[in-house]
Amino acid sequence: MSKQKAGQHRDAILSAASRLFRARGIDKVGVAEVTEAAGLTHGGFYGHFASKEALAAEVCDLSFGNAVERVRGAASLEDYIDQYVSADHRDREGPCPMVALGADVSRLSGPVRDQFTAGVARYIAAIRAHLPPDDPLAEGRAAALVSVLVGGMNLARAVAVADPALSDQILAGVRQQARAAIGR
Repeated sequence: MSKQKAGQHRDAILSAASRLFRARGIDKVGVAEVTEAAGLTHGGFYGHFASKEALAAEVCDLSFGNAVERVRGAASLEDYIDQYVSADHRDREGPCPMVALGADVSRLSGPVRDQFTAGVARYIAAIRAHLPPDDPLAEGRAAALVSVLVGGMNLARAVAVADPALSDQILAGVRQQARAAIGR
């Protein structure tokens, strides 16, 4: 197999794993399911990744890279908050990695937890970059904002089916509090 084809297979595995892990959780998805979703056979997996844990660590890195790019690409922090705290994001099968994987990662150790932690730090730094550079409280504001966004999104997702009105109320409250956290 050519290096180009091997790279395409690796990317397909990462993409499928990212989608499946964020939709159903790391522990609920097997290697065979990931390779099938990638259009590959199970046997080739270990030529690309040493273990499912190694794959999950790379998925964390990839997912946070994408999330950080969305923060950086936002016209303003307010625009990003509106996009993040939306019914569309709430209802998406594979939301941001903090919402989708946080509970799973809290039960894991090693490389997955390390990559997730590094991703959270990168995400907070991206939020921080949208705040005034001379704000002495900006580090705390960025961390608080991420906590409000992620916690609120988790609650809104958890109650959305049973009580859509409550879920919408949570989203509205999170948007309000997120703006207050950044002083706007």
